[in-house]
Amino acid sequence: NLGRQQLSGASGQEDSDFNWEEYLEEQGASAVPHSAFKHVDLGLQSGLSPGMKLEVPLRDSPDTYWVATIITTCGQLLLLRYEGFHDDRRADFWCDIMTADLHPIGWSQQQGRPMKPPEGIREKHEHWETLLENVLSETCSVPANLLDGPHRGKNPLDLLAPGASVELQDPADTAAAWGATIEDNVGGRLCLRYAGTEEMAPTHGKIWLFYLHPLLHPPGWAKEHGCVLIPPAVIRDVQSDAKWDEVRQQLSNQMHDGTVIATSVHCFTEGMKLEAIDPTAPFHICPATVTKVFTSMYFLVEMDDLRGNSSGRGGGPAFLCHRDSVGILPVQWSLKNGIQLTSPPGHQGQDFDWADYLKQCGTEAAPQHCFPLSSVHSFRESMKLEAVNPLSPEHIHVATVVKVRGQYIWLNLEGLKESLPEVIVHVDSMDIFPVSWCETNGYPLQHTPLRQRRVAVACMLFGLTMFFSAPVGQNNGKYSCPKIYFNHRCFSGPYLNKGRIAELPQCVGPGSCILVLKEVLTLLINTAYKPSRVLRELQLNEDMRWQGHRETLKAKYRGKSYRATVELVRTADQVAEFCRRTCMKLECCPNLFGPLMVLERCSENCAVLTKTKYTHYYGKKSKQVGRPPGGQTNLKGGVKRAGRRRKKRKHCFVHKKKRSSASVDTSPGGSPQASGEDEDDLDEEDSLSEDSSSELLDDSEQSEWKSQPVSPTPVETPPHRRRRRQTHSPACFHDENQPPVTKVLTLSLCLDSSPLEWSVADVVRFIRTTDCAPLARIFFDQEIDGQALLLLTLSTVQECMDLKLGPAVRLCHHIERVKLAFYQQYAD
Repeated sequence: NLGRQQLSGASGQEDSDFNWEEYLEEQGASAVPHSAFKHVDLGLQSGLSPGMKLEVPLRDSPDTYWVATIITTCGQLLLLRYEGFHDDRRADFWCDIMTADLHPIGWSQQQGRPMKPPEGIREKHEHWETLLENVLSETCSVPANLLDGPHRGKNPLDLLAPGASVELQDPADTAAAWGATIEDNVGGRLCLRYAGTEEMAPTHGKIWLFYLHPLLHPPGWAKEHGCVLIPPAVIRDVQSDAKWDEVRQQLSNQMHDGTVIATSVHCFTEGMKLEAIDPTAPFHICPATVTKVFTSMYFLVEMDDLRGNSSGRGGGPAFLCHRDSVGILPVQWSLKNGIQLTSPPGHQGQDFDWADYLKQCGTEAAPQHCFPLSSVHSFRESMKLEAVNPLSPEHIHVATVVKVRGQYIWLNLEGLKESLPEVIVHVDSMDIFPVSWCETNGYPLQHTPLRQRRVAVACMLFGLTMFFSAPVGQNNGKYSCPKIYFNHRCFSGPYLNKGRIAELPQCVGPGSCILVLKEVLTLLINTAYKPSRVLRELQLNEDMRWQGHRETLKAKYRGKSYRATVELVRTADQVAEFCRRTCMKLECCPNLFGPLMVLERCSENCAVLTKTKYTHYYGKKSKQVGRPPGGQTNLKGGVKRAGRRRKKRKHCFVHKKKRSSASVDTSPGGSPQASGEDEDDLDEEDSLSEDSSSELLDDSEQSEWKSQPVSPTPVETPPHRRRRRQTHSPACFHDENQPPVTKVLTLSLCLDSSPLEWSVADVVRFIRTTDCAPLARIFFDQEIDGQALLLLTLSTVQECMDLKLGPAVRLCHHIERVKLAFYQQYAD
């Protein structure tokens, strides 16, 4: 934890101001589907999967065994069905892998234990001995190592705890390996320290690898496969030969557990040319050469470097490969995909041509069939994900897919101290992760600070205005807006931040009046101390209308989303007056923004004003002694007095940042209205409301779900801020419409009835008692009863309910508690 805090501090950023849901909404982008990251899914599996078979004792005769098939896995719980029942699930039963008497197929014969089916199968199958012989001849048994020893009931990640030992193949020599110790395990991403470097600097001798990396092996692997134990070149010079011999002796005593990593046979030969991503700078694709073939499984690739190497056979950085390695490509791949191929160092001439290069080197290109076939993937341009910084592997960044070519994507990383080119990675890379992966695993995520993002959005909006602006020669048309200047030297008033205004572009436009003015107001809202307060001032006034175009604007403040309807003018002759009156609403200089550029001194002489002076003379708590620059304010009498209540509440609407399918649209603007009338209280912290679905009691009340009025309730703290202080469900429920649960503990439930008997309404009631209550509507719409609830897994929840990883994990936590309680109380 200390190390992670140091990493977070080193980045100079706080994760508290970043939330993926807000970010995706702000960027108008989508996340790469979680299913696209196969290595992450494998890390959550225990190795036991539906369809596998094992031997279990009969329930009425514990000394007699029979074959059962795994129907469903739920953590350490297994739903089993005796062989011979086929599709009949009435006799299915649950068991706990940690405590049940389970064995691989063939165990009973080896131990001399009797095998006999239960009565139901003996009635259906007269010749059940033949059935047993067929099953025993199949090869679908649960692996023995998953049912015995330290692997029992655990997924691979549970076994890779800090302090455990592993072995790493040398990335430049398949016949060499060296030991390492796990210092940290972040969701399967291991921080390793080479053996013999424990007393060195914290960053020396460290390496980050995902636990499925092909060079990573269990202890004793090198001895089992005839590999020599040699420290890698990066640390070889830091210790004496005597010290390395001492460490080597310790490593030689480690035993191998028999695990074998399957690798496809390749057909590369020495001297073949190919294209490869430079491992030391994965921003370029360059020519490379197969310089050595170790075995039918492994070969060495070196980046070409012609400096002092006229033969063109490697010479640059080298890396160990197998047939399915990522980062190696056939010759002409870059040309076919429209990518610039980087010439090798020392190459003469500006243009690189593969035909001339192969002729010059006197070699041939690796055939296309040497490389694996392409597969379908889900990565698309503009999608978001989390990715490792290749030059600083301890840092994981917010990333955007900027280009997709075949199986490779180009990523732009955010939150960098120094800019980097776009990083090239394979879609199956183990250095990319789904959104919220860092949050789920408690690891700091590097990202662009909120203020910088706002400036970037402003620049993007400015660019859009130029794109949609009227053609040259039409800028003086009736509906074409002139340039709107931001005069940051003018008085910014009590609501707008002068420093943020200075960061805005000098002007916006020309272009359509509606588009230009909408962008101007959006930029101003983002410069406010409290964007929701400015949005409240800009919203449509019932007493004064321009008879113009109505537009919905949004604002974010303190983790909440707000929206309100504003009115924009349509014609160019109204723009100047519109800008002036808007400035009056915001109580700033009437020339702060508008078609007039203030070069040095403002005509309103607003330079004599400061926020302190303005608050003293024109603020809410003083008597009216005059008018601010421009001659009027947006308030009657020019003054707002403390404690004064509005006679008519404006219709400013608020949206929770987290959208839910359980919400009901009841307001004209598509969202619930803000509550509270005291303006001072609203300024300090707006009193908000959210949609609350009606209570479902039975199927006869389905119509009431949409028709029942919604009562405003306080908005909950956003999930990413609430998690640290979240409390558990109450110990007891006293609602007369409560679900069949009498007691809710931190880890377990006590059920009044079996979930197999729960109706859809019972399931909905249970979900509404958890912190996933907004998802109750999904269970109602999809008619999920108790039996369906017990079959839900993380993958099905994400796919069928279209939930992101964070909400899906929280929901599955409650489902797992129901499953565990069901097994403990009713499985017998």
